[in-house]
Amino acid sequence: MPVVDVHPDELRDLTGHDEKSDEEFKEDLFALGLEFEGETEEGAFQLEFGPDRLDRLSVEGVARSLRYQYGDSRGVYVPKTNDPDFTFVVDEDVPDQRPYVTGAIIRGVDLDEDALDSLIQLQEKLHATMGRKRAKGAIGIHDLTMLKGEVLTEESGGNSITYTGVDPDGDTFVPLDADAEMTPAEVLERHQTGQTYADLVSEYDRYPAIYDELGLFSFPPVINGRRTEVSTESRELLVELTGTDQWTIDRMCNIVCYALDARGATIEEVEVEYESGSLVRPDFEVDTKHVSHDRIETMLGVDLEPREVVDLFERSGLDANADDGADADAESDDVVYEVSIPPYRVDVLHPLDLIDDVGRAYGFNELEPRYPNVGTVGGRHERSRLEDAARNSLVGLGFEDMLNFHMTSEAEVYDRMRVEPGRSVLGGGDAAEITGPYSEDYTILRTWALPSLLMVLENNTHRAYPQDLAEIGLVAERDDSVNTRVAERRHVAGVLARHDATFEDAKARLQTLCRDFGVELETPATDHPSFIDGRVASVVVDGADVGVVGEIHPAVLVEHDLELPVAAFEFDLDALR
Repeated sequence: MPVVDVHPDELRDLTGHDEKSDEEFKEDLFALGLEFEGETEEGAFQLEFGPDRLDRLSVEGVARSLRYQYGDSRGVYVPKTNDPDFTFVVDEDVPDQRPYVTGAIIRGVDLDEDALDSLIQLQEKLHATMGRKRAKGAIGIHDLTMLKGEVLTEESGGNSITYTGVDPDGDTFVPLDADAEMTPAEVLERHQTGQTYADLVSEYDRYPAIYDELGLFSFPPVINGRRTEVSTESRELLVELTGTDQWTIDRMCNIVCYALDARGATIEEVEVEYESGSLVRPDFEVDTKHVSHDRIETMLGVDLEPREVVDLFERSGLDANADDGADADAESDDVVYEVSIPPYRVDVLHPLDLIDDVGRAYGFNELEPRYPNVGTVGGRHERSRLEDAARNSLVGLGFEDMLNFHMTSEAEVYDRMRVEPGRSVLGGGDAAEITGPYSEDYTILRTWALPSLLMVLENNTHRAYPQDLAEIGLVAERDDSVNTRVAERRHVAGVLARHDATFEDAKARLQTLCRDFGVELETPATDHPSFIDGRVASVVVDGADVGVVGEIHPAVLVEHDLELPVAAFEFDLDALR
């Protein structure tokens, strides 16, 4: 999940609560669901965010939520906008792979160093999350005074910029952090940022480009031109977003506009001119959803008056009206609330999201736990008891227990482990893909657990060795023989990273684990592309082939930047029953 730097002095300034101490802010932020992860050298809080509340990826968004929590702000706020003076003309030469554009004009913004840093951080965090590393949406922010818009007609007196396509070796411009003019192809080849994002556009026949009357000034989604670079002296900005989905870039634009509005800026609309018609942006339309009073009380387990519910919605930054003619003072479970949702809230997709807001405004710590009205009391599942017993044995053998994500990518499961999809080896099964993945790093459910442990070793090369890690976790493969079409299992995996790690070390720990559970272990030789030939064996428990044990192949170690041997094993947890 994203981690955002938020300085408490900025929070005091933007919330108007100078009396709040750092510790009080930490408590208030935790009540919002923002976890304190540490501090930077400059004293900024490092806050871990849930992936839903993208409007809080800046100090302005966090301060807005705190003002609602403190009761200083209430209900839906929509910034006032000026009528459009700029037009974004979408040319027919724009690449088909990235056809959409949106944006806004920002006037009268006061950008000091803190505000500029916050804006840049918000831009990059939105790129990494909602923009899917700029693949789905990318934001460009420019100094408006450095642009020269072409007059559209004598009557309108308006200005325009053009979103079009450019030949890879066509027009030149000076990109940010450069001193010489480059063609788009040269940017991808020679510029550090261009090299980072080259994969996004390198296969296009023509690259996305934005022009004003003076020429090319933006090469989305890769880099802006130096001519329009934003500084603390900038007071008027052009915000442009391009992407593969209009809804996504419109919502990203809303979040940026709300952050700049919090800095005292005035938002000016722009007209986006497609061949099929025109749009006026930013899109600050307020959405509405409905939720019943009975459902709120049932989910939260508390009795509330309708007026209390309306108050809690308003303290969440929403507006609510009792629908179907029921008054907010009514005492009826039949009340249905029509809830208005502000344009920056991209997370409200279901009535349960509204109930979550009501619960947070009420205070989850204020909810009293109680037994459900059922005839039995829950107990631990047999599988859970087996997991705990195996985990205790692994810890007793010197392993550090891990808890990794079940979602990962095909590159981690297959390519970096030298495993071909569909091959009949451990980890080679057909992975269950995530429909509409939130990030390209999490596109499938993992088919085995060892890649996750090797990623941990890769991220901990700065730590002392030996590192003995183990995990008991979910793996999944597509399987049409089960009713869900996905077969889920629990695997036990362990790695030994040390200068003298051998097959025998991994096998010895595996033997001890099997002996603890009274099962018989055999290790006949086998082949596996992730392991060294001749130093790998099948894990056969009570006659069933359930896993693999051996020494990790040097090519896999190099791929994970590991410079010492690693011995490992993985097998199906059910084999210990």
